[in-house]
Amino acid sequence: MARLCRAELIDPDQITLVHVVNRTVRRCFLFGDDPVSGKNFDHRKVWIEERLERFAGCFGIDLLCFAILSNHYHLILRSRPDVVATWDDTEVARRWLMICPPTRKKGQSAAPTEAELDSIRRCPVRLAEVRRRLRSISWWMRLLNQNIAQRANREDEQSGRFWQDRYRATRLDDEESLLACAAYVDLNPIRAGLAETVEASDHTSVQRRLESRFDVRPTSVAGCRGPRASSATRRDAFLAKLTIEKSDAVGAVPAENGRRCSDKGFLSLSDDAYLELLDWTARQIAPGKRGSTPMRLPSILKRLGLEQSSWCELVADFDRCFYLVAGRCDRVQSVRSHHTGRRFRVRPLARRLLPAAA
Repeated sequence: MARLCRAELIDPDQITLVHVVNRTVRRCFLFGDDPVSGKNFDHRKVWIEERLERFAGCFGIDLLCFAILSNHYHLILRSRPDVVATWDDTEVARRWLMICPPTRKKGQSAAPTEAELDSIRRCPVRLAEVRRRLRSISWWMRLLNQNIAQRANREDEQSGRFWQDRYRATRLDDEESLLACAAYVDLNPIRAGLAETVEASDHTSVQRRLESRFDVRPTSVAGCRGPRASSATRRDAFLAKLTIEKSDAVGAVPAENGRRCSDKGFLSLSDDAYLELLDWTARQIAPGKRGSTPMRLPSILKRLGLEQSSWCELVADFDRCFYLVAGRCDRVQSVRSHHTGRRFRVRPLARRLLPAAA
């Protein structure tokens, strides 16, 4: 069966939320402890995280969540063509040259020169193409995977494929699917047996948010809080804000700190409520998780109309519930391909867990 074109799923002119995942070839542990070679490749997780932080500050795309495991990684991305539209020609050229800098001599400044900026600004065709790429999730993934594969092959003195296939993308079309997917991504290390608590889940977005809000270390007791991190040292400054504030302005809202695309949140619940929800969910579905099970659900579940059992199954099997588009049945059935107008299929498990809204 032919692969579905990305253009069928993602409209480049509309704000779109997408869950993407990519695996190494043959699912080898090329980011962790490789049992075949006996080597440890944890440093490659740092490579990916550094590249994500760089891209978040240059692309017109919000990085909502991420998790990097031993043989694959998960991202939740939100394209922001409305933010890219606010950038002038110089800003577009500067951002692209920061992502793909020209060859530099040793000791030469990394900042783009006026001649390099002019090579893009003075060519309307080139400028339009660069502006399109800066809002493209496909270009984000292409450059990320290309960089990591080249570095890993060079380190191993190997050639050939590093990634198993092109990345898999699932569009998120409502708040229920976005919340479940965010929990699915942030809890991946716990479900994989790599960590027992959220704060001990290395190389995840939730750990970065915890490090920024509290003095949290992997050996700390869950729930213990230390002094808040200063704004200058926040480790989550490249991530999109979690909470949608009532005071948030309508429109593009470009980021003030320059380390992310925009200052728009993505969930209508507080950071504390989200962390409590993650901790509760991890106690229900994660193997080896110890501790008492809370009797009451966070208010967010009641507000969204999700039952305990359905919520846990939705988070545990998110990838089995949804393929191309995630959301309640009526939402998925109302979505049409951007080019052909075709409908997207609802999987039976998703139909049972997330029926149509009343």
